[in-house]
Amino acid sequence: MHFYQSKAGKVALLLALFISAVSSVQMAAAASEKEIIANLTSARPDLKFEIVGDAVLPGFYLVQVQGGPLLYASDDGRHFFDGNLYQIANNQFVDVRELGLIKMRRDLLATRRTDDMIIFKPDGPSKAIINVFTDVDCGYCRKLHNEVPQLNAMGIEVRYLAFPRAGLESDSFDKIATAWCSDTPQQALTDLKNGKKLPNNVCPGNPIAEHYRLGGSMGVSGTPAIVLMDGTMIPGYRPAEDFAQMFGLDAAN
Repeated sequence: MHFYQSKAGKVALLLALFISAVSSVQMAAAASEKEIIANLTSARPDLKFEIVGDAVLPGFYLVQVQGGPLLYASDDGRHFFDGNLYQIANNQFVDVRELGLIKMRRDLLATRRTDDMIIFKPDGPSKAIINVFTDVDCGYCRKLHNEVPQLNAMGIEVRYLAFPRAGLESDSFDKIATAWCSDTPQQALTDLKNGKKLPNNVCPGNPIAEHYRLGGSMGVSGTPAIVLMDGTMIPGYRPAEDFAQMFGLDAAN
């Protein structure tokens, strides 16, 4: 009986030491995260930073600049770099950031509501879905929008999210907000993309800023930016025929 209690005591002691070590690591990590944010904010108080996780690079954290790029910050908060990080795997270069973004985009789109999007649906069931970050002053956005009827005819549903390239304090913001605030958002968006001038109507509670931040977190840097439901992002314009081939649909229909 004495031996059993001694053994149990040792187990309890080891467990306590383990919990203490884990707590110390967690506290150190939390301190590092606070230090990173504090250092970045001291240099650029006009920007907002958020730790989004550990980087695959040892000793670095992933830091998202709200509405901006993803940074790799050292755990002492004194150094960072932006851009792409590549891993050598299976005899090829793999963009580590893009791998993470694909999963993040897929998870977000699978659960995110759609009632704040402007959606153009096919007459029949949707065979495929594309999510398009768009701007009314973007020439290739207009070109893509002109092909929405063709995309719908093929069974492709087009879901628009707003991404005013000039930023949240711009004429582009006011214009695209006008489409989202309209009683007939589909028609207003089409009119604006066709160059028609509409009176600015920036209503309270519009989702443009939230869309803009969402696009930044997904890696959107220009428009159009097309995100598929599997998380793949296609930057720039693609003709309707390319989507037909991509989804295995008949472009003739």
